[in-house]
Amino acid sequence: MTHEFITERGSRWAATMEGYEGSAEAVTVAHADSSAEIGEPGHVPIVPFVSREDREGLIDASLARGATRSHGAGNRRREEEPDEFRTCFERDRDRILHSSSFRRLAGKTQVFIFPDDHQRTRLTHALEVAQVATGIARAVGLNAALTEAIALGHDCGHGPGGHASEDALDPFVPGGFDHAPWGADVSLNSLNLCAETLDGIRNHSWSRPAPTTPEGEVVSWADRIAYVCHDFEDAVSMGIVSPEELPAIVRERCGSRRGQQLGAFMNSMIRTIRSTGIIGMDAHHASALAAFRTFNYETIYLRDASQNQAGAVISMLRGLVEYFASSPELLPSISGADSTNHDEVAVLHHAVAYVAGMTDRFACHSAVTLLGWSSDQLPRGIDR
Repeated sequence: MTHEFITERGSRWAATMEGYEGSAEAVTVAHADSSAEIGEPGHVPIVPFVSREDREGLIDASLARGATRSHGAGNRRREEEPDEFRTCFERDRDRILHSSSFRRLAGKTQVFIFPDDHQRTRLTHALEVAQVATGIARAVGLNAALTEAIALGHDCGHGPGGHASEDALDPFVPGGFDHAPWGADVSLNSLNLCAETLDGIRNHSWSRPAPTTPEGEVVSWADRIAYVCHDFEDAVSMGIVSPEELPAIVRERCGSRRGQQLGAFMNSMIRTIRSTGIIGMDAHHASALAAFRTFNYETIYLRDASQNQAGAVISMLRGLVEYFASSPELLPSISGADSTNHDEVAVLHHAVAYVAGMTDRFACHSAVTLLGWSSDQLPRGIDR
């Protein structure tokens, strides 16, 4: 079969379908001129094989006394066989990274619903938290893989529309809806993650009990550092605030640009942990971070446009939960099964889980197609 519209570039790309024959027998390489090797040609590599058990020992030797160690398959609710090469927390990180809950963060609000190409989403926030957290963890001898797993998964329980989704879903969940435990106990439940990873995700919010690991506490700080800095940067780019409006304590101690601010807060934590052993920040910088967060609340999160957006999100999500609770046969988790086998409590849980998992646009589309909403009733984003 011929393809008359294929370009020369496309032909070259298609020609690499099977790769290329390497210098050793039965080895396929990626490039026609590949020459990268870690040993002498035809001989055992110079670097000796390191088993997972050996790697665990090497990692352990590099960790601080109170850091969390990796052991075998890890402490999981359902027992598993250890991975041949990866530590238990490396597996957790990979499972979260490939999960649908993590992918959907790309379509969920950080601060601004329907963000433009340059503004943060809940996904880019998670990646920035992971960068901040692992940067701190490595510098003070903590388990980087556990830290990264917690950071990547910490917001997987968030609903569409930002924190307004928690207010929206509160009435339907006993004790209220909290994205932190919801992420650990519902959104990521099927991944069979280690107890330490789930604990860090469940308790990353400062209003929650403290995580049981130092890695979890580092992520708690990294979350706040990251969102305070990048939410301000996004607001500046939109013309909502200007760097000159920052409180003097922030500008003088941490600077006016995100790079300066992240560096100041991260370095403060690293120095504090190294000198005291406590997961925290010196008072000089902690007071600046608190003033920074207060400024963001007053000028960004609680401004009239944000409150109007939150009101629309709450009304929309509650309407969707009620719709699906009354029509359980439409829920993917129940569809195909006899909906009469589910009591009202179980149906409501399925409805909340389905709506909480939606992206912003899917929720808005559902409000239009299922609830009969007009576009004027939807939360107003950057592009409308």
